[in-house]
Amino acid sequence: MNSNRNPKTVSLWLPCAGGVEALLVDEVARITGRSAEAGRGGVWVDGDAVTAMQLNLESRLAQRVLWPLIDGAYRDEHDLYDMARQVAWLDWITPAQTLRVDVAAQRSPLQSLNFAALRIKDAVCDVLRDATGERPSVDTRRPDLALALFVGAEHATLYVDTSGEALFKRGWRDARGGSQDVKGEAPLKETLAAAMLAAAGWQGRVEDGPLYDPCCGAGTIAIEAAQMACGIAPGGQRRFAFETLLPFRPHLNAWSDLQRAARERVHAPSVPIFAGDVSFRMTDFATRNAERAGVQHAIEFKTADALQRPPPAAQGTLMLNPPYGERLAPKGSGQPAAAARESFEGGGSSAEFFSALAGHWKRQYAGWSAWCLSPDMKLPSLMRLKESRRVPMWNGPIECRLFRFDMVAGSNKSADA
Repeated sequence: MNSNRNPKTVSLWLPCAGGVEALLVDEVARITGRSAEAGRGGVWVDGDAVTAMQLNLESRLAQRVLWPLIDGAYRDEHDLYDMARQVAWLDWITPAQTLRVDVAAQRSPLQSLNFAALRIKDAVCDVLRDATGERPSVDTRRPDLALALFVGAEHATLYVDTSGEALFKRGWRDARGGSQDVKGEAPLKETLAAAMLAAAGWQGRVEDGPLYDPCCGAGTIAIEAAQMACGIAPGGQRRFAFETLLPFRPHLNAWSDLQRAARERVHAPSVPIFAGDVSFRMTDFATRNAERAGVQHAIEFKTADALQRPPPAAQGTLMLNPPYGERLAPKGSGQPAAAARESFEGGGSSAEFFSALAGHWKRQYAGWSAWCLSPDMKLPSLMRLKESRRVPMWNGPIECRLFRFDMVAGSNKSADA
């Protein structure tokens, strides 16, 4: 059993969405200058407390930054308890603070993950009670110490979550409506929007050219792109769990330096960002999101039908998560959202919409590259286009493909890859 008693350097684990691992390896190298190793559903990179701070601040693709405490073989919950007892918990938490334990499993023989979490919590509390006569409390919402336990078939690893809230929460969504931008429709996560941009090789540089999302919804893709084009750190508007963790307190001056350097590198947008939606309500909502994210000045929003809007620039990159429901219906059609969604999901209006969209692109968007995220593997057939790339990605539990189409004027097919 391996225990990390606050060493200077550890092997940090950065979980990410499936299909994003190789992109995250490249991002970690850009941020830290260190080589990383891809695993299933995440990336390992050796680093210290400052490295963990830097990755929390700068990573657009990672879901969290996890600090390993101890790992080893196990057979049942009693082994997990014994393992957790070996950690020097007084280095991490006081009896006056709170904790939470989250458990993820893969092919684990355990009958109850809740009981596994309880046994880890018991170990922490027993260590502190034996040493001080007092024990910490549990806070499931905003704990001082968040622990993440991963259990496999025979091996378990216990981590400290240095991020706190998941890293896709950049800090700019309206707290009153952040969970759902449209009734019944969850917004695209910022980490997935960033993964789409990374897969396209678009980094907000002058050589990358303009970016346009014609079905912007809440504006997530455009906002993520605009922050990249302005040099804005994704974690610059939020707080992190490590800011209150005992082992990180000696490094808070370094954290202030990282934050100051991030603020000083913000600049005017390197390239133009365009976004639009058929719904006035959505473009207004996206504009307010962009304002909170500090990039309203960097995005040109326009309420327009994606099937009619002419190209906002001579050439560039189209990036979209195709819509459904009321956002699919043209302005003024009066088509109820429920009916539109039923028609779209049933394959009727979806074929018509994507066929019309491809026709519009072929007529007016010669020289553009279009990237579309979809769970429908037959999307190229619906659009009557030949994709030049298809990148596997997971939108939560949904397996998707990010399709690339290279537009050529007057052709019924895209350019060859």
